[in-house]
Amino acid sequence: MAKVLMKGNEAVGAAAIKANCKYFFGYPITPQSELPEYMSRELPKVGGVFLQAESEIAAINMVYGAAGSGARVMTSSSSPGISLKQEGISYIAGAELPCLIVNMMRGGPGLGSIQPSQTDYFQATRGGGNGDYRLVVLAPSNIQELVDLVIEGFDIADQYRNPVMVLGDGMIGQMMEPVEFKTPKKRELPKKDWTTTGTGGKRKPNIINSLYLAAEALEKHNNEIQKKYAIIKQNEVKVESYNIEDADVVIAAYGTTSRIAKTAIAKLEKEGFKVGLIRPITLWPYPYDEFKKINSKCKGILTIEMNAGQMLDDVKIAVEGKFPVYFYGRTGGMVPTPNEMVDQVKKIMGGEK
Repeated sequence: MAKVLMKGNEAVGAAAIKANCKYFFGYPITPQSELPEYMSRELPKVGGVFLQAESEIAAINMVYGAAGSGARVMTSSSSPGISLKQEGISYIAGAELPCLIVNMMRGGPGLGSIQPSQTDYFQATRGGGNGDYRLVVLAPSNIQELVDLVIEGFDIADQYRNPVMVLGDGMIGQMMEPVEFKTPKKRELPKKDWTTTGTGGKRKPNIINSLYLAAEALEKHNNEIQKKYAIIKQNEVKVESYNIEDADVVIAAYGTTSRIAKTAIAKLEKEGFKVGLIRPITLWPYPYDEFKKINSKCKGILTIEMNAGQMLDDVKIAVEGKFPVYFYGRTGGMVPTPNEMVDQVKKIMGGEK
């Protein structure tokens, strides 16, 4: 299959259509606006519907409705826009509906800037809305992986009847790289016999709801959802790692930051330093067990993020106090450089090789 040069945001749209997404509801916000622009042009060509809602709140509730019909549906936004969608995301998770949500993060808090950032990690992995719910959170580091995870994300959503979030940043949305649209590994997806598509007089009506007025009923519903999350934890952890069994320092980074970390590691290796990498691809479920493979004589774990320290909490949980955990972050849309990362590793090593 031939490769095509595409901007990240447009590649998301092309991947979604490849995955048979039929409905897109959204609202423009930089730095992801090329995605709804692409969908407005291309989705009607395949019999789909693009609708620019009057607000982010309206868009996520339209997603709720379309997901209830069993259709493949998505929305996208950037940081403050995703914040506005949080109530609806909680409703969708509570109603156990599949959909894909794309967040191309920008600097914050508040309106912040349009520069790339990773400041929505807490919001994505801890749940920005109310209640005990989880999203499957996928963090691509390049545009090919972005395409692959968008396509697989729809399958994951359908398999578990759960919203999936693709968490990128302004950089991956705006950069251009060659990609190919591969057919994903086939999953055995359950029948959508729960949808609200009319009974045809052949069955009882289906009810999709997240409101349970009786405490006993709501607890039972929550317990079933938690059982589902336990299965997701068993089956859907994705991680890339290398050199961690022999490393003196291990860098933990995700998304585009991890690409920069790979350049820093290559520089350090040329100077004789042993540095490994753990790159979570699923931010939830988090690859805690991967940290158990780290060399017992490792001098420390360096967490690098484009924020003030959010994945840092998960790294500390994973390490269980066995290694010192260090942090280096840039905020406000500033991007850490390879040389900055090299300097941080050398500080931990104390100049040793």
